[in-house]
Amino acid sequence: MSLLPESQQPLVSVIIPTYNRPEYLKLAITSAIKQTYQNIEIIISDNCSSENIQALVASFGDSRIKFWRHQQNVGMLANQQYGFKIARGKYCASLHDDDIWNEDFLSKLIPPLEANPDLIIAFCDQYIIDAQGKINNIGTEQNTRAFKRHKLAKGIHQPFYKIGLIDKSIPTAAACVIRNDFVDWDSIPSEVDGMWDLYLTYLCCISGHGAYYHPERLTQYRAHAQTDTMLSGGRDLQAKIRKAKSEMFCYQVFMEDTHLKEFKNYFQQKWLEANTTLGIGLLRSEQIAEARPYFWQALNKQKFNPRTVAALGLSFTPRFLASKLIKTSK
Repeated sequence: MSLLPESQQPLVSVIIPTYNRPEYLKLAITSAIKQTYQNIEIIISDNCSSENIQALVASFGDSRIKFWRHQQNVGMLANQQYGFKIARGKYCASLHDDDIWNEDFLSKLIPPLEANPDLIIAFCDQYIIDAQGKINNIGTEQNTRAFKRHKLAKGIHQPFYKIGLIDKSIPTAAACVIRNDFVDWDSIPSEVDGMWDLYLTYLCCISGHGAYYHPERLTQYRAHAQTDTMLSGGRDLQAKIRKAKSEMFCYQVFMEDTHLKEFKNYFQQKWLEANTTLGIGLLRSEQIAEARPYFWQALNKQKFNPRTVAALGLSFTPRFLASKLIKTSK
């Protein structure tokens, strides 16, 4: 599909939320500016960084860049949503401050959306890079296979409940373009927190519109110590607790949605797993009384689960012994 002349190209809003990562941010902005698709606005929403982000942004001297700095830290979700809410483009795309787009990212994802007005989203595959920006070839292939994009056919998928919410093939936070007026950005509740990208995928899925998959790797997702997915994986206990709460909220919503009734058992299982994960997080933070109800809730609604039973047992173990055992729990 060929692009229209630049004067006729629809505006695309590039949303870059940022917080205290100026060196990475510089690379992200550069990758947006260098897009071969040029009719863009770049919205940088700074979550009250202690670093002088505004000076860095100004150094680019690009009139397409719009900068906003929150006067206090409003949290990751609110910072992200601010950019979406003020976006003027026909399409919008999220670019995290530590990620990078290939120069042809937009030029390859916009044409399918323009050609088919019933599409709500177009997405691609992605590379995994390390903190220094080196491509992790093994990690990249593992990522593609983990989210089943290696089996996903190029082209239109409609409906796309399974690839969006079960396989989680759509990297909504870093490698997609969304038709702006098809999404009510105010309908994303604060409870989704760090799971906002999955919830956004959900909104796209239930819209009734289609998705387009372009199988090339057109973005670079940076996996490093400060990545939210790394933190929630156990390096930061509070991040783990927040993620579990977000998962419980999302899967509860999905379970109750009649659009998704064929997947209700799957979402219920994920909700139960999140209960146990939250309980373990509270247990590790020595909030024992608060942890137990989540274990009981999980056990009452599923068959015997060794992970949940073991965690519940630990909550009744003397603290000096339990503290050693809990450290090995996931």
